[in-house]
Amino acid sequence: MNILRLAAVSTAAMSLCACATVTRGSSTAWEINSDPQGAKVETSNGHQCPATPCSIKMKRKSEFTATVTKPGYKPATVTVTNKVAGAGGAAMAGNVLVGGVIGGGVDIATGAMLDLTPNPAMVKLEKAD
Repeated sequence: MNILRLAAVSTAAMSLCACATVTRGSSTAWEINSDPQGAKVETSNGHQCPATPCSIKMKRKSEFTATVTKPGYKPATVTVTNKVAGAGGAAMAGNVLVGGVIGGGVDIATGAMLDLTPNPAMVKLEKAD
């Protein structure tokens, strides 16, 4: 009987490994808008979109700057970092509590428990002189 119990507990623990990676994924949509709309966005990690509002698929553990430009307006910059999300932290805690140390390591490596901030980002462009 003890072997069956051990097998059941082991199976349950292994199914919870890397909870955040499975439920949230390692990428997310980072959204940006500007006032006025229609500005170009270029990020320091090589992504871009031709006109706001737009959404760019980014790794959750990314940290980058985004430069927003539009003719007749001064360029603006947004610094984007990441932080542990409520849902990501809960999934990570579940890994640790159940004994899924390997799953916790996977969540840390993929950044699945993180959220980009600010997301969405809003930039108010100033008219050029």
